[in-house]
Amino acid sequence: MLSGHRSIVEIAASLRRGEWSSREVTEACLKTAKENAASTRAYVELMENEALEAADAADARFQQGKPLSVLDGLPLAIKDNMLVAGVRATAGSAILKDFKAPYDGTVVAKLKAAGAVLLGKTNMDEFAMGSSTETSCHGPTRNPRDTDKIPGGSSGGSAAAVAEGSAVAALGSDTGGSIRQPAAMCGVVGLKPTYGRVSRYGLMAMASSLDQIGPFTRTVEDAALMLRAIEGRDPLDSTSVALTDEQLIPASVAGPLDGLKIGLPKEYFVPGMDPGVESAVRAAVVKLAGLGAEIKEISLPHSDHALAVYYILMPSEVSANLARYDGMRYGARVAGKDLEDTYRRSRGRGLGPEVRRRIMLGTYALSSGYYDAYYLQALKVRRLISNDFAQAFSQVDCIVTPTSPVPAWNIGEKIDDPLSMYLSDICTVSVNVAGLPGISVPCGLSQGLPVGLQLIGRHFDEKTILRAAAAYEKAVGGFEEVIKKD
Repeated sequence: MLSGHRSIVEIAASLRRGEWSSREVTEACLKTAKENAASTRAYVELMENEALEAADAADARFQQGKPLSVLDGLPLAIKDNMLVAGVRATAGSAILKDFKAPYDGTVVAKLKAAGAVLLGKTNMDEFAMGSSTETSCHGPTRNPRDTDKIPGGSSGGSAAAVAEGSAVAALGSDTGGSIRQPAAMCGVVGLKPTYGRVSRYGLMAMASSLDQIGPFTRTVEDAALMLRAIEGRDPLDSTSVALTDEQLIPASVAGPLDGLKIGLPKEYFVPGMDPGVESAVRAAVVKLAGLGAEIKEISLPHSDHALAVYYILMPSEVSANLARYDGMRYGARVAGKDLEDTYRRSRGRGLGPEVRRRIMLGTYALSSGYYDAYYLQALKVRRLISNDFAQAFSQVDCIVTPTSPVPAWNIGEKIDDPLSMYLSDICTVSVNVAGLPGISVPCGLSQGLPVGLQLIGRHFDEKTILRAAAAYEKAVGGFEEVIKKD
C-alpha cells in the first residue's frame, strides 16, 4: 500500500518511472497524518492546500521529463521553529500562537527550490527546550511505536512524522541532541550536521552557538540526500561555512569499512544506563568490527563535565535570544498598567515553566559577580572538551556511542523532574558543545522500544559517519529487520 513508509530513494525512482504521482504520495501522507492526529499529534498544522498544489506542480514537471532534483515531489515535514512564509511559526509557545512567518528560512527556500512538497509544521518542545516534546503549548506528541511513551525531544514531532509514515522525511533542529535523541527513541535516522554546514537563517534561535538544522529519514542514504539539499554557505548566516569539494556530501555514501578506525569511549557507558540499551549498542559495535572496522577503546576525559557545561552555556544564550519575545513587536501581548507590567504579564503568561526556568538560570550565570564563576568557566571547559575530541580523532576516524542511555519513557514520567530529564541528554550534548557532526541509527530494542547507535565525526567529515552508518544499516537490513530479529 502506498504510504510514507518508504525511502526517498524508492519514492523518487517510482515517480520518475511514472508508477506513482506526487499527488498520490502526498495524499497518502496527509491521510496518515490526519488518522494519527489524535494518537500521536506529530503536527501542529497541516498545509494541505499548499502541499497538493506543490504536488501537482511536481507532477507536471515529471510529465515534461524535467524534475528539479531527487527531492522533487516528495512530501516533507518542517519543525515549527523554522519559518515558512505565510504559515504559522509558533515554536510550540503560546507567546507566538498567532505569529505568521513573513519569509522562508534558507533551508525551507532550498527545499522549495528542489521541488519538495511541504506537508506541514511538526510539534516540538516550547522553543526547543525539552527532551520529550511535552512542553508544547499544542500538547504533547506521542511515540508512534508506543503511544504511552514520549517520542523524545525537542524535535519529537518530526521524528514521529517519519516513524508513523506521515512524511517521507522531516527537518528538525539539534541544540543538545534534539534530532538524534528523538530519532533513537522513534526508531528512525537522525543527522546533526557540523555547526556551520547548514544555514540557521529562519530558525528561531535557542542557543546560537549550539543550534544546527538536520534531517530525520528512514535510511542513512536518505539522510545524505537531505543534507546535500540544504548544506552550504549562506550570506544571511555569518556562522555558515563555505564548503570545500572534499567537505561536500558525495553522491553516494556507500563504501567498505575495511581499515576504518572507530573509537569506543569508556565514559559513555554511564552508571544507570539501561541494560538493554548497552547490550544493543555493544552488539552493534561487534557488527561494525565484523564489517572490517577496527574498534579502539579511547578516553574523552572531560565528558563528565559536558552536561554541566551545556546547561550553563545554553541557558545563558537562551536568556539573550528570548529577550525579544516581549509582546511588543510580535507575539501575544497582555496589557499591564505600565510598560514593565506589560512585559511581565506577556512573558509570564506566554512562556511556559521550562522556558522561564532556563531564562532565569542563564540570567543568573551571566549576572555580575557570577559571570566568571559560571559562564567563563564553562567556556574554558568547553575548550577542554573540544580538545578531547581533537586528541581522539588523531587516533580514530569516528567515534561510536549510545544515542540515549535509556529508551523512551512514559508520558508525564519526568515532566516534573527537570534534572532527570536533563540527564537523558548525557550522550549527545558534548557533540554540540564541540560543534561536531553526529548521526543516530536504529540498532535494536530495549523493553520493546527502539535503541539508537550514535556515530560522531570530525568537523565537516559527515561522509565518514554516513559511510559507517550506511554499512551498518545495510548489514542489519534496516530497523524493521532489526525488530524482526530482536
